[in-house]
Amino acid sequence: DPGPRRVGDIQIGMLAEDLDLLCSWVRQESPTSSPDSVNAMASLVQQAAPSKYFAAERIAGRSGFGDMLLLRGGPQNGKLPALLIGHSDTVHPLGVVQDRFPVRVEDDRLYGPGVYDMKAGLLIGLKAAQQVLADGSLNRPLIFILSPDEEVGSPTSQAVIENLAREAAYALVLEPAREDGSCVTCRKGVGRFEISVEGVASHAGVRHSAGRNAIAEAAHQILKIEALTDYERGVTTNVGLIAGGTTVNTVPQECRFSVDFRAPTLESCNATERAIKMLEPVIPGTKLIKHGGINRPPYERNGGNIQLFKKAQGIAARLGLSLQEAPQTGGGSDGNFTAALGIPTLDGLGADGAGAHTLHEYATLSTLDQRTQLIAELLRSM
Repeated sequence: DPGPRRVGDIQIGMLAEDLDLLCSWVRQESPTSSPDSVNAMASLVQQAAPSKYFAAERIAGRSGFGDMLLLRGGPQNGKLPALLIGHSDTVHPLGVVQDRFPVRVEDDRLYGPGVYDMKAGLLIGLKAAQQVLADGSLNRPLIFILSPDEEVGSPTSQAVIENLAREAAYALVLEPAREDGSCVTCRKGVGRFEISVEGVASHAGVRHSAGRNAIAEAAHQILKIEALTDYERGVTTNVGLIAGGTTVNTVPQECRFSVDFRAPTLESCNATERAIKMLEPVIPGTKLIKHGGINRPPYERNGGNIQLFKKAQGIAARLGLSLQEAPQTGGGSDGNFTAALGIPTLDGLGADGAGAHTLHEYATLSTLDQRTQLIAELLRSM
């Protein structure tokens, strides 16, 4: 049956073939760390994009990441292009779809790894783009960007996104809607550091005083870093990984730990980055080596973003969809890069659902058609 599919008494409002396509995308696992799997996912999207509407460009992956996919379409009339931005990578490891989290439909929900973040969003964006390209209602060029490494900060795709954004009219980002269906007009900036501590190894029982404990020094630094968290200012710091030492009876020579920080403005991002870079050893004879800094600039709420949101909100109301503006979120996206360049950016336009990055992640099927129409009307109207 090629018509809209029903699940029990629920009309999910999408073609059966589209649901089957989405299920196949979710079954194609694509963790960032597996470039072959990410490339296979990009190929599935490329195959679903008709060549009469889209010209595909693959940018070969590097540094252990998969390919970037660009789909171009629309009139080449000299106007600045519209950007649709998504990513093909997910956080779920290979094998989880067979072993722990099978793809399944229950009531109005499609469950599976990466369905909410963000394979349903990719389908929404592709169907909306195809719709406006097919009926000729798009009045400017369109570039659909599919990055392979968004889940780890977009190290290989950031420059491409920024270069395209500098010559773009606006950006629509297909990250999932917030769990209440709202979209995103601002995000915190994100920073990452890898910090190594060098101490002096020694026998813990015979020559304890000759050692310089790298783990103890790391503990001093971690407490300093955690103390930079300021909830009132919206700044958070988190030491999420640590490793060090060799044996229990050796004063450890080395310790390494990883830092994540989030801050709402460029000023607070810079201040947090500066504070971490200025850390000095507490224990004499130890040494700190720091690598990192801001890897996503803040996506700040501004007039261009709000104007884009208001247009989307009006379109949503005509479609019977209540669209609200989410408060600033600590999660980053590729929208941080476009917004930081002053390009009007609206994010969280992807699927409704919940459970991103978990084993109960799902997309709400009955809202996917509305979200598709919202993006299509946005593309038509600007």
